[in-house]
Amino acid sequence: MTKTHEIVIDKVKESKINSIDFSNLTFGKTFTDHMLECTWRDGEWHTAEIKPYGPIQVEPSCKVFHYGQAIFEGMKAFKDGDGDVFLFRPEDNWIRFNESAKRLAMPEVPKEVFMEGLKKLVNLDKEWVRYGEGLSLYLRPFMIASENGVAAAPGTEYKFMIIMSPAFAYYKGDVRVIIASEFSRAADGGVGYAKAAGNYAASFYPNNLALEEGYQQIIWTDAASHEYLEEAGTMNIFVRIGDKLLTAPNNDRILNGVTRRSIMQMAKDHGITVEERRVSVKELTAAANDGSLKEIFGTGTAAVIVPIKGYKHEDFKFELPTLESSYATLLMGALKDIQYNRAEDQHGWRVKI
Repeated sequence: MTKTHEIVIDKVKESKINSIDFSNLTFGKTFTDHMLECTWRDGEWHTAEIKPYGPIQVEPSCKVFHYGQAIFEGMKAFKDGDGDVFLFRPEDNWIRFNESAKRLAMPEVPKEVFMEGLKKLVNLDKEWVRYGEGLSLYLRPFMIASENGVAAAPGTEYKFMIIMSPAFAYYKGDVRVIIASEFSRAADGGVGYAKAAGNYAASFYPNNLALEEGYQQIIWTDAASHEYLEEAGTMNIFVRIGDKLLTAPNNDRILNGVTRRSIMQMAKDHGITVEERRVSVKELTAAANDGSLKEIFGTGTAAVIVPIKGYKHEDFKFELPTLESSYATLLMGALKDIQYNRAEDQHGWRVKI
């Protein structure tokens, strides 16, 4: 066995960066020159490799295709005005990645493989991190069961990989949502809190139905009663009623979002009252009717903060007011100031490459 902190680097002969139009990016379609790959086999992790980005060879019997053992994380790297590159709370992603791995009976990735591999990979392709408002490098660590065979059991071989994509805005245009009253994202005792690939696959059909009605996303409700707000599509959800910011508490159905936790801390730093508690659809609708519902917005790594312009629940429709000074705008600005190294990082979230 080789030591897990050893990372072999095979550089591309010529970068493709000059062929990329950074002013016209589609999220998640363009990838950098290099990727990281590390294999778990015979009960141990082997040497991590950074090599040119390209296809991987797997057989049709590869277990990930049949039993869905696949997890991932979403992260970003940012460049400041001096050309320095920073990661944002990467250790939180490593911790959550291993929580997901444990829930799906996959091997946990050592910190030195995840963190050092990430730093070396970003440093190698740091020219792909562009400076400018909204620009970043999206980082996608993931792991799949790579063993061949169709026996219904956990794999005995896994691939941990990291790929990277230059990114601009995730959502463009106004976002309106349907509050779910039939479909559920996750159930008690399930894998809702994990970044499991299947969680997203199961959401596509209900979301397609919402798109057919002219809505861009779904706010999921609890599976037992469909009475309480949980998540918004691929994001955590925040509701502003009066001057209070409300968000659903963590449980085994809701992803423990890094951006969510960061926004909660940013709000507290700005003296905003944050309540982490269950919010019912009835409470939301009552606030809409009496004028105290001021904002709804989603948070996530790819999107950061997405204001919700309106929502529909069964036959009730509501358009959110346009505010001169919204919490979404304030908190988005405060978070970006930290990510782009424009403000003091009093919480120690930035990690310089």
